[in-house]
Amino acid sequence: MCGRTSCHLPRDVLTRACAYHDRRGRWRLPEWRDPDKYYPSYNKSPQSTSPVLLSRQHFEKGADSSERIIAPMRWGLIPFWFRECDPSKMKLNMSNCRSDTITEKRSFKVPLGKGRRCVVLADGFYEWQRIHLSSQSQPYFIYFPQTKTEKSGTTEDWEKVWDNWRLLTMAGIFECWEPPEGGDCLYSYSIITVDACKGLHDIHPRMPAILDGEEAVSKWLDFGEVSTQDALKLIHPTENIVFHPVSPIVNNARNNKPECLTPLDLLDKKEVKASGSSQKMLRWLATKSPKKEDPKTPEKAKSDIPQWSSQFLKKSPAAKRGSAGLLDQWLKQEKEEGPVAKRPHCQ
Repeated sequence: MCGRTSCHLPRDVLTRACAYHDRRGRWRLPEWRDPDKYYPSYNKSPQSTSPVLLSRQHFEKGADSSERIIAPMRWGLIPFWFRECDPSKMKLNMSNCRSDTITEKRSFKVPLGKGRRCVVLADGFYEWQRIHLSSQSQPYFIYFPQTKTEKSGTTEDWEKVWDNWRLLTMAGIFECWEPPEGGDCLYSYSIITVDACKGLHDIHPRMPAILDGEEAVSKWLDFGEVSTQDALKLIHPTENIVFHPVSPIVNNARNNKPECLTPLDLLDKKEVKASGSSQKMLRWLATKSPKKEDPKTPEKAKSDIPQWSSQFLKKSPAAKRGSAGLLDQWLKQEKEEGPVAKRPHCQ
């Protein structure tokens, strides 16, 4: 399943990260619908609002179906048959949709048949691994492999650059629910899930259906040219993901801070609030985690933990002074040591 994601990027940065080629090969940026409804967050849960990509043709008949719109939508599909006036009274959990029953259950089959396919955007998603012989779980942050690039230019140029953080693109379906007493249509979505890939199976048996690459994203969105049958061939597990353990603070959906997704071994252990029994687990993870920082290096204060938007959008040349930020160290470490994070910490 997928029950928590992160999508913290500012709106303009998120837009640049979604640049694409239309059917004519032109380089485009997607346009926004209801942009004021987008709220960046490191910790998004069902019933919150998240950005999704979809074809322009859903809003404009006769438009090129390869052109894209970004629209904030409610996470947790509200089916067309729901007759209550308050969508929060929807008792069924439709935040996820299993790939093996998507063509059987009416709530999902109907929007799929109408071509209501979308791509849910996120930095990555969270999943919890149950600790053996314990009631506790260890959270992980799961995302696409990243390549940190260095660019040159003026400060003004840097402020306009998306520095290559690759967004996770998850296949979804959406519905346009009309309140029975009238009013604005509510757009909501469900993330399609599949059996977990081998690398993730020790953490959880299910994972989102991740669309890996521009071609897969284009085919899934272009319902005007790609049939439902052909689009469903894109729904399968992918091994092209990496992950790392994160702090238990992500367990509470009200916690919205960069520590939610910062690698556990980069956080000051004094800042990690955990019960006595979980402290043993955290110490064990620390011994199994990738290369630690030099103990001679002064500990980082909590306020020094960088936010990714500032980490990848260079604000001024002065940002290079001093030691690298925690996440820069993490990305550099991954590049030097290989895909260590792909291996789950089995208990």
